[in-house]
Amino acid sequence: MTYTTIKTESIDENIAVIILNRPEALNTFNTTLAEELWDALVSANSDKAVRVIMIKGEGRAFCAGIDVKELEGKSGLDYERWIKRMERPLHGISSLSKPVIAMHHGVAAANGMGLVASSDLVISADTARMGLTAINVGLNCIGPVIPVSRCIGRKRALELLFTGRLLNAEEAMAMGLVNKVVPEAKLETDALNWARELAAKSPVAMRIAKTAFYTAEDMSYDKQFAYMNEAFARLCSTEDAKEGVRAFFEKRDPDWNGR
Repeated sequence: MTYTTIKTESIDENIAVIILNRPEALNTFNTTLAEELWDALVSANSDKAVRVIMIKGEGRAFCAGIDVKELEGKSGLDYERWIKRMERPLHGISSLSKPVIAMHHGVAAANGMGLVASSDLVISADTARMGLTAINVGLNCIGPVIPVSRCIGRKRALELLFTGRLLNAEEAMAMGLVNKVVPEAKLETDALNWARELAAKSPVAMRIAKTAFYTAEDMSYDKQFAYMNEAFARLCSTEDAKEGVRAFFEKRDPDWNGR
């Protein structure tokens, strides 16, 4: 597929980078970007060579939300279908089997904050900000607040939803929305080093870890343990698990084959 609102890159053959590429519009979601982003995510997830997916933004913002130019002239049913397309990448990241890292610089607002919160891991520049800002223009972020609330809990999520205020990177990390905050000048290098660290792990172990985590998330406490035990038993029977143990005892780097 030829993209017009995103760009894709491959680094070290096993890191797929997806770049939101509407810098003149602060990388806001329009229908095309939402569809292309989801297509690129699915394609990277299906590529056997890819072990880690990274999302970043071109220009001075990560993503400033949804392009309000697409708001007018729709029926109620049209709006429902439209917003479902806008939020498909947010909803779908948890269903991918490979880890997704958001490299966050500038502003991540509304759907942009939702995309950050939906990503498995987040590294932010120390100058970056994020917020559920739609309330400030008479709308709301009741879609993006779902992944945000899973990161930070009900009370804080409702505060952000109601006030629309922007958090700085340190506040976002303290709340649990960000894993790492680094100097802006080091963001690209540190994000890539982190992706390489994850790409060096067993792809089978990584896939089972992510899939099992999200599958068990809404189960009862007892069922979570039962499911995780079954997932761990499956992992122990894989070739990668056996290779990892052998490499440990032989004091060498493992040679993963992804099976």
